[in-house]
Amino acid sequence: MLVALGFLMVATFMALIMTKRMTPLLALIIVPTVFGLFAGAGLGLGDMVMDAVKSMSGTAALLMFAIMYFGIMIDVGLFDKLVDGILKLVGNDPAKVVMGTALLTGLISLDGDGSTTFIVVTAALLPIYLRLGMSPVVLTCVAGLTNGTLNIVPWGGPTARAAAALHVDASAVFVPMIPALAVGLVVVFGFAWAMGISERKRLQREDPLRWGPGSVMTGGTSGSSDSGNTQTPAGGRGVALLEKVAVRGDGTETATMNGTVLDPTRETLRPKLFWFNLSMTVAIFVLLILDLMPLSYLFMVGTAVALLVNFPKISDQAKMIASHASSVIAVVSMVLAAAVLTGVLSGTGMVDAMSAWLVDVIPTSMGPYLAILTGIISIPATFFMSNDAFYFGILPVLTEAGAHYGIPAVDMARASITGQPVHMQSPLVPAILLLVSMAKVDLGDHHKKVLWRALVVSLVMLAVGVLTGAIGIG
Repeated sequence: MLVALGFLMVATFMALIMTKRMTPLLALIIVPTVFGLFAGAGLGLGDMVMDAVKSMSGTAALLMFAIMYFGIMIDVGLFDKLVDGILKLVGNDPAKVVMGTALLTGLISLDGDGSTTFIVVTAALLPIYLRLGMSPVVLTCVAGLTNGTLNIVPWGGPTARAAAALHVDASAVFVPMIPALAVGLVVVFGFAWAMGISERKRLQREDPLRWGPGSVMTGGTSGSSDSGNTQTPAGGRGVALLEKVAVRGDGTETATMNGTVLDPTRETLRPKLFWFNLSMTVAIFVLLILDLMPLSYLFMVGTAVALLVNFPKISDQAKMIASHASSVIAVVSMVLAAAVLTGVLSGTGMVDAMSAWLVDVIPTSMGPYLAILTGIISIPATFFMSNDAFYFGILPVLTEAGAHYGIPAVDMARASITGQPVHMQSPLVPAILLLVSMAKVDLGDHHKKVLWRALVVSLVMLAVGVLTGAIGIG
């Protein structure tokens, strides 16, 4: 009964948000509440949810102050030079912009923290997407895919959890999976290039005067000379582009950042404090990687110092905090709403029942292939439940069963991390909620574009792991 309710609850939630019958925020609250009542939780639902809220309070605080910190850094101009560099590298070609998205996400993802990665990538690249009229859904798809694939690095959460749960060394889990990771990234970049080409063709089809032969994209003279040009990106969000066009000395036109979040004339710029802000941000990243203090406290202090130094006047500090309030509310409310889903899943015993069912449905004849099955199971399991629930609840049971067929625990651990590209897209992952919120993309739209691609990447990584011998057969 609990197994059926658990899977039906998740399926109902996914159906509602993907068909846009309900916003993710409301679905995260209402759907688990209804199914929790059906599970017989009664008035105990409140305690279950509040326990989950307490466990996620640190994450909510981290996202709140991380959004404020990086928002302030954007306002004062820290990322302007980064965007200028990316623009010089990719130009106005949508295909190159999407490839640049994958590359930048991959580099920043090496710190092992998805939230920080998505904040920086969205802050740096969303203005470019909007300026060119590209779909922000492409940005979230490529960023989510890239970060999910690199989520298996040994200092990241999944590999560390798998190693801890099975008492094996994290490096022993990761190193043999490097070929699988490399091939997975090749697939991700292949998807990125294909989406970039698709965006280029769409733009050429919708506005042939601007994007056709001889356009800015191909280096010639643009067919549009309207300096007040506005467009709506194809993400379905109705975000107006406030693009300005500057004329070069040779008569060709090029778009600038005027009217965007990186407007070079904005009053909040602090060019004299660039090196201070850069040094502080680098220091935060170093402390983040060294894990010397809680991340939420780290960004609390960083935000306080950034406000104090860049905006000494109390009135300016209040304005800066208020300017980022909408972004903070959107993300933190989603995280707290997700606590309703996780609280009901764990409090009613649905997670335990689903875990036991997954183990029981595996026939004895499939025992020698248990490592491969573990990789396949990890794909939906880590999407429907937290990494903690899977790695500390299901994986040890599967590993114990695999031991009877001579499958080493480290092989089971390697197989278990191949589902991470799909896991990263789960609404239970705060970082992905942050990504879609900052990009103003509907979670359902993101899932439509990203889920099947993430599934392909996960299966490719699993297959390469088996072919290279990192994931053995008993």
